[in-house]
Amino acid sequence: MSTYDVNRFSGDGPEKVFRSGLEAGKILIQSCGSCASHIFYPRTLCPVCGSSDLKCIEASGKGEVYSTTTIRQAPDKGGDYNLSMVTLAEGPRLMTQISGIDPGEVKIGMKVAGLIRKAGEQFAVFFEPA
Repeated sequence: MSTYDVNRFSGDGPEKVFRSGLEAGKILIQSCGSCASHIFYPRTLCPVCGSSDLKCIEASGKGEVYSTTTIRQAPDKGGDYNLSMVTLAEGPRLMTQISGIDPGEVKIGMKVAGLIRKAGEQFAVFFEPA
């Protein structure tokens, strides 16, 4: 697991650091130096203990589907897709989509692996079955 100094990104805020990581092909989460919690979504203070001693680490990209639903829409609007909450191996959860599988086939407890790809103008974290 690699560690990234937030300050190396020229004083950019935590979301900018996260976005820079995605552009570099890395899923960055934060680790609290005070209570050892792993944190996602990026922030300036630990939500567990309130410390500002946060470092960015590269997540393994391994996860498990915690919850999922299928969003229904017309084929001309892109068709059905899933919206899932994935628990990363490091502990935090993030909302995402599982690709490479029919939306109705995504199941709670399914092992997944992270990948980064463009979503509109920005990069985002998606998952596929592991």
